[in-house]
Amino acid sequence: MSYSVIVAEDEPLLLENLIQKIESSGTDFHVIGSAPTGIQAYDLVEENNPDLLITDIRMPVMDGLELIGKVRNSHPGLNCIIVSGYSDFEYAKTALHYQVKEYLLKPVDSEELNAVLVRIQSEFAVEQQKLESIFSVSLSQKSPEQITEILKDYIVHNFNKDVNLNLIAMNLNYSPSYLTRMFCQKYDQTPSKFLISLRIQKAKQLLDQRYELNIRQIGEAVGYPEQGYFSRIFKKATGLSPLEYRDRKES
Repeated sequence: MSYSVIVAEDEPLLLENLIQKIESSGTDFHVIGSAPTGIQAYDLVEENNPDLLITDIRMPVMDGLELIGKVRNSHPGLNCIIVSGYSDFEYAKTALHYQVKEYLLKPVDSEELNAVLVRIQSEFAVEQQKLESIFSVSLSQKSPEQITEILKDYIVHNFNKDVNLNLIAMNLNYSPSYLTRMFCQKYDQTPSKFLISLRIQKAKQLLDQRYELNIRQIGEAVGYPEQGYFSRIFKKATGLSPLEYRDRKES
């Protein structure tokens, strides 16, 4: 089993060094693309749907945090690691708002990187075991319509958890792009867009009905454990912050 990685770093020597450390880490992660700017990295993510994105913070055109924020709109479950120079280290902590897996200090220490990769790979393995009981190669014998219905049902019942389309596709012996295409043909939106829409819908219900829950608790209940990130996603979808949405009935 192999997990794909996109690396974004504008300094060529650091980029080459980071790729070498990933490839020699002894894990199942392998670099399938790299880019010197956030925009180029975003295009690679959209094209390849990787399992992991590793990005520098400071890059031309689009920085690493902007990149992750944009990626989250189409790939809400993508695992991300931030790489930061010492002067940016405090700033890098804001990456927590984007639910990054880790932020590493430059120059990246091989042992520290390996430990992070091993941890993420272990999380994938646990998730894979859970998915095997639902999605398997035998399921791929069903019609595309049946498979997409099963996938939709899975998302509906697990919207508050990480939904890893790559692992689901792997179990079915499909590519993530093919599985996404089948889903789009039936529901006119990608699985990721459907997941975000469902989360926002559930959040609206909780904001309207569960006044004893604060904004952080509602975010956690719909799959966004970081309040700042939940508020940004909610406002992007509705035009209002969660608090503004709740208060609208009182105005």
